[in-house]
Amino acid sequence: MKRAIIFFILLVAVTAGAGIQKAAAQCAMCTISAEQGTQNGNTQAVGLNTGVLYLMAIPYLMIAAIGFLWYKRYRRSQASLRS
Repeated sequence: MKRAIIFFILLVAVTAGAGIQKAAAQCAMCTISAEQGTQNGNTQAVGLNTGVLYLMAIPYLMIAAIGFLWYKRYRRSQASLRS
């Protein structure tokens, strides 16, 4: 079980590290597009910025949820060992 967890963590780390360059390039393009749209009076740029923030927040929330569940299981297993 511990090997599976370690493998999963390594897989997530490698996968997250592999897409950094692509994400940075796309964020720069979205930022420039949104800035130019806002200067020309376009209100769709606000929706674009909100969408980028939404897409950026989801992975962090998922990692936080997994960490919280992992912590609760660890605490539960430690409590059962003490009893």
